[in-house]
Amino acid sequence: MHAIVVREPGDPDVLEWTEVPDPAPKPGEVLIDVVASAVNRADVMQRMGFYPPPPGASPYPGLEVSGRVAELGPDVTGLNVGDEVCALLAGGGYAERVAVPAAQVLPVPRGVDVVDAAGLPEVACTVWSNVFMLAGLREGETLLVHGGGSGIGTHAIQLAKARGARVVTTVGSAEKAARCRELGADVTVNYREDDFAEHGPYDVILDVIGAKYLARNVDALAVGGRLMVIGLQGGAKAELDIGKLLRKRALVHPTSLRSRPPAEKAEIVAGVRENVWPLLESGAVRPVVDRRFPMPDAASAHRLLEESGHVGKILLTV
Repeated sequence: MHAIVVREPGDPDVLEWTEVPDPAPKPGEVLIDVVASAVNRADVMQRMGFYPPPPGASPYPGLEVSGRVAELGPDVTGLNVGDEVCALLAGGGYAERVAVPAAQVLPVPRGVDVVDAAGLPEVACTVWSNVFMLAGLREGETLLVHGGGSGIGTHAIQLAKARGARVVTTVGSAEKAARCRELGADVTVNYREDDFAEHGPYDVILDVIGAKYLARNVDALAVGGRLMVIGLQGGAKAELDIGKLLRKRALVHPTSLRSRPPAEKAEIVAGVRENVWPLLESGAVRPVVDRRFPMPDAASAHRLLEESGHVGKILLTV
């Protein structure tokens, strides 16, 4: 098969479409003929040499795919060869085939294009596990989503609104603000012109920035608020005012998805199938895709992501 390999850490031009050995499914795994993958910030970090795959994971980038089941490994039930599926990966999505634990495989939701489904597993699992499983966002509460135009942002806006929350999001342009309002955001805050903390308090904050926003995020939390940190685009080290957290009885919870044990990923995927997939099939939540690139042109897709000019997911098609 062919896959995108990282020749050496560097800019997007180090991504190379080349022939590599075919994977084989181990017990409990399925082999997927890939139709599409999606580009995530973690892929960019891996390309630059800052985010190596977990032990035992594929060395190729790509944390999610869609496609068709090509082969079942031993001890796999509930799936059949030819099923259209999408899957959450620890790596290996930028390829023509990938082996993945069966418990991390989801059916393509009814009414969703099989290519567009490639952009669902990572965002759905990230948003569901952080905003709902861990932070426990409830109907009537207010969620602040940083980066509303991102793949995670566009999904979080829709899912939170569908479950009865009020949603505020930060954006970097008027165009992105308009798109986020179309998706259901109640308030958009242009971070270049305004301070999101002044529009609080927020019961839950989903943050991809990290250190740069930590103090203002804590300021903006409501009493009993929950700050979920899932990215470090603004740095990893900052001072935390524990006294303020005590007074607010608030929580700061950093998390990652890629390195979680398979059993935890399986629990998250099961929750997504039960709670998120029906909303996708009803149309209450939909995939938001900015554009598609042929997988051999992954470098162009990475450049677009790094420019932050997109809204929603960027897909790579085989």
